[in-house]
Amino acid sequence: MSATTGTARKIAEEYVRAWLTADVEKALSLVADDVVCEAPVGQIRGRAAYRQFLEQFATTLVRGELAGVLGDDDHAATVYDVDMPQVKDFRGMEYLTVEGGRITHVV
Repeated sequence: MSATTGTARKIAEEYVRAWLTADVEKALSLVADDVVCEAPVGQIRGRAAYRQFLEQFATTLVRGELAGVLGDDDHAATVYDVDMPQVKDFRGMEYLTVEGGRITHVV
């Protein structure tokens, strides 16, 4: 993955900016119905289950900032920095797969 523009990159940036501002509906509008998420809590399958996971995280953020996005048409990597009530200055990243204009896999 060496490109800095592309479909997945654009979708990933829009997706992360949405959940960083607790706009879960906007973020979910970019996620496929059959999304699979590989999270520290285990594998999450389907948009309904992913909604619960994402809402719990996004709605507890005190602050969020997107540090960067790299991607091409099929994959993107995002890096972000957030503050939560229990953790300050937490840096995280996601690796996203996009198919048909929707995020299908989140790591």
